[in-house]
Amino acid sequence: MNKVVVTGIGAITPLGPDFTSLMKAVYEGSSGVRALTTPWISQLHSPLAAPILFPVDNQFTKLRRLMLDRVAQLGLIAVKEAMNQAALNTSIDGGLQGGVFWGTGMGGAQTLEQAYMDSFSHPNSRPRPSTIVMFMTNSTTGQIGIEHKIKGPSTTYSSACSSSAVAIGEAFEAIRSGKINYAVAGGSEALLTLGVMKAWESLQTLARPDAQHPETSCRPFSKDRSGFILGEGAASLILESEEHARQRGAHILCELVGYGNTTDASHITQPEANGQARAMSMALAQAQINIEEVDYINAHGTGTQVGDVSETKAIHHVFGWRAKAIPVSATKALHGHLMGATGAVEMAISLGTLMYKTVPGTAHLFYPDSECDLDYVAEGARVLPKLDVVMSNSFGFGGNNAVLVAKRYSE
Repeated sequence: MNKVVVTGIGAITPLGPDFTSLMKAVYEGSSGVRALTTPWISQLHSPLAAPILFPVDNQFTKLRRLMLDRVAQLGLIAVKEAMNQAALNTSIDGGLQGGVFWGTGMGGAQTLEQAYMDSFSHPNSRPRPSTIVMFMTNSTTGQIGIEHKIKGPSTTYSSACSSSAVAIGEAFEAIRSGKINYAVAGGSEALLTLGVMKAWESLQTLARPDAQHPETSCRPFSKDRSGFILGEGAASLILESEEHARQRGAHILCELVGYGNTTDASHITQPEANGQARAMSMALAQAQINIEEVDYINAHGTGTQVGDVSETKAIHHVFGWRAKAIPVSATKALHGHLMGATGAVEMAISLGTLMYKTVPGTAHLFYPDSECDLDYVAEGARVLPKLDVVMSNSFGFGGNNAVLVAKRYSE
């Protein structure tokens, strides 16, 4: 089996236009949560979201934008940064030895909603000719392949909140088994539309706004937590076999070593600790890493009452006596819940901790909860004396659990 290494990381999130700004913000505890100012916000119970406020459209020509939903734009921006860092030239092999593995929960939601609104409001109107290719779930995946001339396998994963973690895990497996030499892997999501936000409101999973400090409304693992805040964004990793990376003289950032994927098979929305624990155990077993070696866990940590307790129980189940000694943090309090992109963004943060030897804190954890009794790094960013192995958890509706494990690279 091939060793799989990471040579590029890219991100665009509510916390900044690139990976560096993302890491800076999570270390500083800066929140991207704010009130939306769109005309339809009055139709919602809460105006809060985690939007990307800096320009995105201007990175594409007017002609190119005609074929790109916002979800694809965000994905292409994140991939461009990762490709530039990796200095990967796909033309050398004609793109035949690479693949694209991308995750998204709903694809081009903005295009689809606009098409519905136009059709229902004006029955004689006709949607834009590009509507289908903009909102189809694999649109971003196809656009990445076109942009970077990657001609190997192209696969889109849609498993709700775990989508992009699954995409990274499946890319890891493809390289590990020798099917391809390199991959673009990650995910993007752009769901800040009226219809999507009203649907989430009806499910009663969104956080209640804090009247005095709205930016602190998402509070993972805190006793007063009430849910998550929807956000938008994208993150991308460039994965390669160690041999491929070293042959071309690439700078290796870290090594991906384990992936676990399980299904709860119990409830479509309620998480189940046993399924989550099995995914963590599978990832550790594949990585051949024992519980004493894990230095940090980036939790799924949505800030829901049920979800945070379930994940806490799962960590206790897997790590036993050592569970309370491992720093665990949830960064959704700052960048929001990016749905299909969240696994990739949080894996990027996890890899960043290996690079900077510092873990981010769990922001807004104001009140301890007796049922959430791990070390959630509530004080803010923490430098660790040893930080060599990290785990990132992603759990999605439908009961899908995807866990990734990475470690510091050594030849």
